[in-house]
Amino acid sequence: MKTKSPYAFGLALLLSFLIAIPADVWAAPQAGGQRAGEVSRVIPAVNIARSGKTITASAKTAVDWQDLVNTQANARARIALDDGSVLNVGSESSMKVVKHDAGAQQTELELTYGKLRTQAQKIAKPDGKFEVRTPAGVAGVVGTDFFVEYANGTMNVIAFEGLVKVCNLAGVCVLVKAGQMTSVRSGDNSGPLPPQQATLDLLVTSSKDTDPGALSGVTGAGAHLGVWGTVGIVAGAVGVGLGVGLTRGGGTRVILPPKGCTANCG
Repeated sequence: MKTKSPYAFGLALLLSFLIAIPADVWAAPQAGGQRAGEVSRVIPAVNIARSGKTITASAKTAVDWQDLVNTQANARARIALDDGSVLNVGSESSMKVVKHDAGAQQTELELTYGKLRTQAQKIAKPDGKFEVRTPAGVAGVVGTDFFVEYANGTMNVIAFEGLVKVCNLAGVCVLVKAGQMTSVRSGDNSGPLPPQQATLDLLVTSSKDTDPGALSGVTGAGAHLGVWGTVGIVAGAVGVGLGVGLTRGGGTRVILPPKGCTANCG
């Protein structure tokens, strides 16, 4: 009577296991360890959770897919993604880089809590996307500068440039234009609030809260807003309304409320 070789038995067992694995698992990209970008500026203490380990972040620290960036009180981080997009993570925040495929222009971020401002590169690919998810909803953009905050079950979104599509988890969406803001609560299926003009104070505060150079006592810090632009009051031709001037690269983009509006106008 012949007995099967233990090697043959082991090979058969391995083949059975491989056959049982669904085809879509083989097709899925191996996200762990795949580079997304790097930290370009940091105010301690900032750490990166990766594969069960905690890394203390500093300038030039690599950021990979599935990395969780955590900032402590008074800490901030600027992350340069490989496609040229920039992320500013505010203090006491937790953000996960789920995916960043620069070639395919596929970016997915998760903001568990805290504040995040992004300057996303223009999407040119038909299936390209740049999304920030929170427990309350999703903000999707096509080449823009926007701010997302999630706290106490509410997601707040401010558009600085371009358009931002903000949706709740039920898929009800609104379009937010430059200078406008909206909010959506977790579990609210009625949809985000109608977009309204963001106040000057709110625009300035959201810029400073996510700017790694805005803290006093930090080297290079000042009243300016770094690469995000200087915010100033624009006196002008809209009655007594206030506008916001965003200065970048020598030019100024002026966002003004509608004629006759003084604050919180849609």
